[in-house]
Amino acid sequence: MKAVDDIAIMTGYDTLTNTENTVQNPELMNKLKNSVQDILDEAKRQGASAAEAGLSLQDGLSVTARLGEVETIEHDCSQNLGVTVYFGQCKGSASSTDLSPESIKETVRAACSIARYTSADEYAGLPEKEWLATEFSDLDLYHPWKISADEAIALAIECENAARSYDAEISNSEGATVNSHQGISVMGNSLDFLQGRLSTRHSLSCSVLGQRGDSMQRDYWYTVARNALGLEPAVEVGKKAAERTLQRLGARSLSTRQCPVLYSAEMASSLLGSLCGAISGGNLYRKSSFLLDALNTQIFPEFIHIYEQPHLLGALGSSIYDGEGVATLARDLVRDGVLQGYILSTYSARKLGLRSTGNAGGVHNLTITPSELDFEALLRQMNTGLLVTELMGQGVNMVTGDYSRGAAGFWVENGVIQYPVEEITIAGNLKTMFKNIVAIGNDVDTRGNTRTGSILVEQMSIAGQ
Repeated sequence: MKAVDDIAIMTGYDTLTNTENTVQNPELMNKLKNSVQDILDEAKRQGASAAEAGLSLQDGLSVTARLGEVETIEHDCSQNLGVTVYFGQCKGSASSTDLSPESIKETVRAACSIARYTSADEYAGLPEKEWLATEFSDLDLYHPWKISADEAIALAIECENAARSYDAEISNSEGATVNSHQGISVMGNSLDFLQGRLSTRHSLSCSVLGQRGDSMQRDYWYTVARNALGLEPAVEVGKKAAERTLQRLGARSLSTRQCPVLYSAEMASSLLGSLCGAISGGNLYRKSSFLLDALNTQIFPEFIHIYEQPHLLGALGSSIYDGEGVATLARDLVRDGVLQGYILSTYSARKLGLRSTGNAGGVHNLTITPSELDFEALLRQMNTGLLVTELMGQGVNMVTGDYSRGAAGFWVENGVIQYPVEEITIAGNLKTMFKNIVAIGNDVDTRGNTRTGSILVEQMSIAGQ
């Protein structure tokens, strides 16, 4: 296992934290690919009829400053190996963070040993070969940020200072944090799939506390991007954190009522997350979804269009292939309000008698088409109701669709925010909530894997005082 010997030598801290000598080095990618191939060959020598393996190396810097002083500096350097083998339809998996040749061989032996003792599962196995990705365009996901610890400290302090100096009512701080991470990963299987990818992720966040009389509140803001040039300026992040905190001071509860609810763009993604859970293969084949047998039925108003965009350049959720090597596809999940497809891995697809949708590991840049309405126009359309800017707890029954979550936000009258509210619960049923969506804002939040504007729901129950 010569390639494994090579990669074991290259995983020291000094090597991984030198950007020029690691993930930017084509030689390292080739050695990782050779190592994965060696692992697959070793699995075959030990009797496996099929196998898949992955190797990943990551390094990063995280700095937190609080009250103008450095609180933490972390350099992290991680490595991981995962291998899955099949003896017919008996499956065994093992993983390790030790990439020495001896450990890698032992990890393969462990996976094979597990497989020999497991029961056969008729749905287990590698994806069909024709499902695998065969074209590998550059999605612009790799932009190293050559920021030193000192520079990160200065940036974090600048961000926090902007928040703390914004207003006298900003009384304390939970700090500002700068993160920069880069990684390289390679996966392969015995169907001759063998590919690697590079990625980066950078972020800046700030959280502060405000006080007015007996009222004390905290809030935050953050920015994240593949390319550090896409981050919001540190001063703006700090100011937004302060503004959001000040807006919450003097919060009160509401009496129990029913009214329209406007989910801010940051909170609206949770509604789409509930949709994804309901149409995921695992919940469907276990018959634990409120959208069981809902394919090709109307579950949203006709103007709703929800779709995946896995090949968006530079986006946080972009990928050519999923966690099994299956090609990702741009596709509609909901069109004209009608459910068009499920979210399936190879295993769940076989359980349902379908084919994989390239979603092992989740969706890719899930997007809901916005309207032309901006945030202020949505407030005017709502007229009187609740703007939700924070959600607490889980409170979603995926079997029935019953929904109940703690919330905070603002009470709105005549399209104008009146005062902040807290200590309330919003409740409904997701089936009804989906059908009662009346507008999607154009204030799209692109900081995650779900891209949505604010979502206005016609009516929900509010439990308060």
